[in-house]
Amino acid sequence: MSIKTISSREVYRNPWSRVREDVIERTNGDRGVYGVLDKDPAVIIVPLESTPEGDFLWLVRQFRYTVQGTYFEFPQGGWEVAEVDPEELARGELREETGLSAKRMTPLADLWIAYGAMRQLHHVYLAEGLTPGETDRDPEEDDMTVHKVNVAEFSAMLLDGRVMDNCTAAAWGIYLTWRMQQNA
Repeated sequence: MSIKTISSREVYRNPWSRVREDVIERTNGDRGVYGVLDKDPAVIIVPLESTPEGDFLWLVRQFRYTVQGTYFEFPQGGWEVAEVDPEELARGELREETGLSAKRMTPLADLWIAYGAMRQLHHVYLAEGLTPGETDRDPEEDDMTVHKVNVAEFSAMLLDGRVMDNCTAAAWGIYLTWRMQQNA
């Protein structure tokens, strides 16, 4: 390991995250400080519906306070608990945000979100065999809307700025890689 933790202290906590400040020592002996945002595990779901007319994806669109903008993204989130069954969390987030239930949930990969500054694991799932139902959103998701788009439109959205969420882009890349391996 090239960096050793000398000390660590929590400087802030709320129900969704914790911020800690670590005093570190590099291999050359220089000391420094790392500010780390700790969050419980989360999921992101690629809801794919294959029809005779083509493949469609289900997206949510919501205002993101930190960037003061409204964007499209795959359903995602966490339950603010450290120990959770990832598939149960994925099924729950999909239903809460979109109202969809999935016949099949396929785990695709685990990714660290923004690991240069944050410690949060993101479990990536493919959801298929989708059935509509009622949403059960959190209060901060009251402006959220659900959209079904074909894959070509989604690709355009990634390039024209309607989708700016790096987790959505990464999950799509993971799915495409997984699909390529399945067809090999």
